[in-house]
Amino acid sequence: MPRYALITGASSGLGLALAEALARRGRNLLLVARARTALESVACELTQRFGVEVLFRVCDLSEPLQLSGLLHELEQGERQIDLLVNDAGLGVSGPFIEQDWGRLQEQIEVNVLALTRLCHAFGQNMAERGGGQILNVAALDAFHPGAWMSSYHASKAYVLNFSEGLRDELKSRGVKVSVLCPGPIRTAFRDKGGIAANDLSTCKRALSAEEVALVAVRALEKNQAIIVPGWRNRLLGLSFRLAPRWLVNRLAARRNRLAMAG
Repeated sequence: MPRYALITGASSGLGLALAEALARRGRNLLLVARARTALESVACELTQRFGVEVLFRVCDLSEPLQLSGLLHELEQGERQIDLLVNDAGLGVSGPFIEQDWGRLQEQIEVNVLALTRLCHAFGQNMAERGGGQILNVAALDAFHPGAWMSSYHASKAYVLNFSEGLRDELKSRGVKVSVLCPGPIRTAFRDKGGIAANDLSTCKRALSAEEVALVAVRALEKNQAIIVPGWRNRLLGLSFRLAPRWLVNRLAARRNRLAMAG
């Protein structure tokens, strides 16, 4: 049975960079995103460059019925997913009570519910086979609350804690679980979230999507539990745990509000 790495959010940004890094290592891919045109282009390019099989499926992960259809199709097929990469994510910024509920719900559907459902479905299959690997993408923001992006920080904290717990549950079944917690990445994500791209407080820590993907893939090969690319980000992550929580919260709120205004 042919084996594939399934990557969500694979049409651009970090998801695309992860797809390229895995294809470079000879992985067959199944790419999932909302943008059909972009997926077609990516699949064609990666196939030509690396000689691997690249399939794609158009699916809006914020729509539970579409996700159900995708899972049903894959369960009935003969393709084995031995690596699940949950990269798709949304970010909403601004005062929580003034945000559009539809956007907040979409963020929760993608960042939390779809990710959890994919882990449940493919985690079961992997455990039954006695092997497989899952990479969930959280963020450095998962380590602390953040006013003005409260729901986003909370969704990524869920991903971090869920992944760590799932790792302990599944390791005896031969399934490896890792969580990627990148700092700022130079992609279009910040613009989509309504966050200023020229936030000078984070530019020194910003890595390219390709740099983050390379670190992530190398860490996966070592079965690293929590992956934080960049020494500045690792140092900052440690400071979040050691500094007084009130201070971390205040600084995060200030950063988010300045970024939103910029």
